[in-house]
Amino acid sequence: MPAIVLVGAQWGDEGKGKATDLLGSRVDAVVKFNGGNNAGHTIVIGDEKYALHLLPSGILTPGCVPIIGNGVVIDLGVLFEEIDGLRARGVDTSSLVVSASAHLIPSYNRTLDKVTERFLGSRRIGTTGRGIGPAYADKMARVGIRVQDLFDEEGLRAKVAGALTLKNQVLVKIYNRRAVDVDEVVDELLAHADRLRPMVADTSLLLERMLDEGRTVVLEAGQATLLDVDHGTYPFVTSSNATAGGACTGSGIPPTRISAVIAIAKAYTTRVGEGPFPTELLDEQGERLRSVGAEYGTTTGRPRRCGWFDAVIARYAARVNGVTDFVLTKLDVLTGLDEIPVCVAYDVDGVRHDEIPMTQREFARATPIYETFPGWDEDISSATTLNDLPKNARQYVETLEEMIKAPISAVGVGPEREATVTVRDLLR
Repeated sequence: MPAIVLVGAQWGDEGKGKATDLLGSRVDAVVKFNGGNNAGHTIVIGDEKYALHLLPSGILTPGCVPIIGNGVVIDLGVLFEEIDGLRARGVDTSSLVVSASAHLIPSYNRTLDKVTERFLGSRRIGTTGRGIGPAYADKMARVGIRVQDLFDEEGLRAKVAGALTLKNQVLVKIYNRRAVDVDEVVDELLAHADRLRPMVADTSLLLERMLDEGRTVVLEAGQATLLDVDHGTYPFVTSSNATAGGACTGSGIPPTRISAVIAIAKAYTTRVGEGPFPTELLDEQGERLRSVGAEYGTTTGRPRRCGWFDAVIARYAARVNGVTDFVLTKLDVLTGLDEIPVCVAYDVDGVRHDEIPMTQREFARATPIYETFPGWDEDISSATTLNDLPKNARQYVETLEEMIKAPISAVGVGPEREATVTVRDLLR
């Protein structure tokens, strides 16, 4: 039975949580395989809206096992704050499983994240300041703290002391901050150990057994393709692999078990933070997309930068992820526009590029080449099939499908769970 990868096809915030929810009760486990509390999913169920950050969106589906994989970095305070918030609203979180090999975000990583961004000034990356990048840097430098370390106090203390040997020098001598106390960090981490212990498991082994039993597993990316540390708009990216390849390393599931890759794309484009964005609109059209689409970060509340759909980056996402299906979200936000431009290629110094330029320097200078399509005024929020859509809306979807060279299997026509046009079964 399948392991299905779910990724964002743009710069994040595409609606991956809703796409996971579309798979519904047919999914037995949802695994968050990368990132931390620097991104979020917003899911609307009836009159209830849920903002998830660290927790996989499967936490809201009864009978589904939500798993935080080894590729995630975890702020324990945020994790339990999120769990408590859901419990207060009547959501059962008792089935949550956390990988013993996931890395933690000690307080000193949050401090370093914030002071480094301030130090960079105009060269800042635009991080959320939540310690994600420094935690991944520690992981690669082999000085990171993992979940399993909480259950070995002596080893934990030695690892924290080792990490702070250099970090305190940086904080004091470069950033003019006070040194971080080892005991203070250890006590903060150990305060969560007893509560966390029952949730911790060898999640790679658990997932292998679930797949062997014929159960369906969804591997859910945080962030998105153009924020992938290898394949995104570097250096304006996240610090993990948010593409389909990262699903294997971040969960412990081998690539031979992956049966489908579903990519989520908005019917327009947004991004948060710094970095190039060819179709960005700095006018009333961009403000309209932001206002109608409620384009504010789930985690940070920051206003998202908005622009027209970019078929070039969607094709790129299809290629690097091996996309089998697209889910197009927020088509309803375009209702009421007379014309809808779509970026079909770039102009870089007078040269047409039908694919993303090889270098970031070229990409930063890319200007969009648009084709314009007729809009529609009809309310589409109750549509359930393509034939329910107005002619121009249907043609817009079909044209995008041709441009991105992968099938669009579902279309979001509103924020609610049921506000979806189904073209073909995602679990076919």
